[in-house]
Amino acid sequence: MIGIPEIRAVAERIGAHVVRTPTVTSPGLSSLLGVPVTVKLELLQRTGSFKARGATARLLALSEAERAAGVVAVSGGNHGIALAVMAAALDVKATVVMPRSASARAAEIVESAGASLRLTDDMDGAFALMARLRAEGLTLVHPFDDPLVIAGQGTVGLEFAEDAGEFTDVLVSIGGGGLISGVAAALRALRPGVRIWGVETEGAQAMSEALAAGGPVPVALSSIVTTLSAPAVSRLTYDHVSALVDEVLVVPDREAVRGTLDLADHAKVWAEPAAGCLLPAARRVLERVGDGARIGLVLCGGNATTRDVMNWAERFDLR
Repeated sequence: MIGIPEIRAVAERIGAHVVRTPTVTSPGLSSLLGVPVTVKLELLQRTGSFKARGATARLLALSEAERAAGVVAVSGGNHGIALAVMAAALDVKATVVMPRSASARAAEIVESAGASLRLTDDMDGAFALMARLRAEGLTLVHPFDDPLVIAGQGTVGLEFAEDAGEFTDVLVSIGGGGLISGVAAALRALRPGVRIWGVETEGAQAMSEALAAGGPVPVALSSIVTTLSAPAVSRLTYDHVSALVDEVLVVPDREAVRGTLDLADHAKVWAEPAAGCLLPAARRVLERVGDGARIGLVLCGGNATTRDVMNWAERFDLR
């Protein structure tokens, strides 16, 4: 289990390479939800998402031999972008494996950063190719099944706890579970009374299915939210979530896209549906906990293009 000492140590190491993103109260979201809302704007992070933190933590820990051989990652978008950009900044050769369903913009950024891009038909195929490249000598930078990566993502929670005012409930998106594992570890140490809620989208609900099964299980992926689409969580992230998180909520893709539009209209921020899903979940949390709630939202990323969001809005008749 990752603890606050590990998170603080990683924060020291990566501090010169990542952004301490703003933590601000949101009058627009507070009005929309009817309770005070504070947001952690991780979509303003270098590479457009929190993923830069964990990738940097892992890259800085490479041996000279590992740096020379290069690294590999599998990604639905944001982890690949983060690894490609941060590896280039640290002069490490990187290969990124992505499913063809990942956004064209993500693939473009990966290639423009100088990484080698490998595309597969689906996420299962991406993980299989990543395993083969690892066997050939590349060092894996896993998107979530790595203590250093989790500690890196935990710096989001460290900063949120240090910079925010009072909150009673914090909502964090879940893909493979690295972000919520790290954030929950930090908050349990620094804000022990806070309720922590994970949020997934339907068709990308690997953590809720793992919790129901008593451990990680493979899941069928169908969500449009590719940045949350892990084919399974890991034992490491499962253990953190089952021990530290109060509950995991699942929302439909349509509501995640509506949340993205609401964040633009009311919070004045451009988020991807992986962050947009927090708003419908927050409404459900408020129905559960009643009066007196003060909400914290970790807005994890903003790498959806305007065309992506317009297409989804049209698909779900949200325009």
